[in-house]
Amino acid sequence: MTTATDLDLRGLWVPIVTPFDRQGEVDLDSLRQLADRLLADGATGLVALGTTGEPATLTPDERRRVVETCDDACRAAGRPLIVGAGTNSTRGTIAEIDHLVRQTSAEAVLVVVPYYTRPSEPGLVEHFTEVADATPVPIVLYNVPHRTGQALGASAVLDLSSHPRIVGLKQAVGALDPDTLRLLAEAGPDFHVLAGDDALITATVLMGGAGAIAAAAHLCTPVFVEMTAAALAGDRARAVELAAALLPLVTVGFSEPNPAAFKGALARRREIASNELRRPMTPAAAATVDRIVELADQVTRRFTPGSDDLS
Repeated sequence: MTTATDLDLRGLWVPIVTPFDRQGEVDLDSLRQLADRLLADGATGLVALGTTGEPATLTPDERRRVVETCDDACRAAGRPLIVGAGTNSTRGTIAEIDHLVRQTSAEAVLVVVPYYTRPSEPGLVEHFTEVADATPVPIVLYNVPHRTGQALGASAVLDLSSHPRIVGLKQAVGALDPDTLRLLAEAGPDFHVLAGDDALITATVLMGGAGAIAAAAHLCTPVFVEMTAAALAGDRARAVELAAALLPLVTVGFSEPNPAAFKGALARRREIASNELRRPMTPAAAATVDRIVELADQVTRRFTPGSDDLS
């Protein structure tokens, strides 16, 4: 049984998109090609079926095949895999985790705060505790109130951090708010706080965070990796320099619903076969894709001399 002390989440994780072909079917060939490139570019590991992977629009069989493809890529590269597996019910979450991670090498699951049902904070603690008790792999909590309609407060997270299989938190609240700062100050050394807002990676890590799960790192991946590593090493000047250079890309990337702009840029560069998203999501405007490609090229030329692509 893996416990909190066995898993090191430090670094830059990419919540990989789920590519579709032009008929709207999951494109596993593009997924594998992209996974291999992200890992070769230095990503600590992959997160399959995070929000960026559009899991809500996939069938159970499609979700499983996405996990298996990412698992194969991570095994080949010797890198870890985290699987997004949260639902809005406790029993459903336990069943989904079993469905997705059974007979894979997944080292943790990313479990979102139950959406739509909006339980009380004691209900959230009970939910995550029951899931952790029933689950053989470690859990990374995912706090994203903009999407779920319910926040997970610092006191609840600190209570949950004592569970041997609750190992960390992806914190995506749009700010370094008082709860986030309290967690960074008070959580123990075996509990990892990961930035979930791409514009706040450097600030979060310099304040004690372990790294990030960053959708924008599909582009300019080595620069995101270097920025995170510099912040973890305490090289504030370099981390801040890279963060400032990446901020326009992050801003444009999230100017349309995620992951539309990133898929558009990846398709433009022929890293995935199409820019398709499952409805009700729609592709990004051409002007948005033009701009993000331009910004990514600028960052790559500046910090990776001789490179002519987005990687």
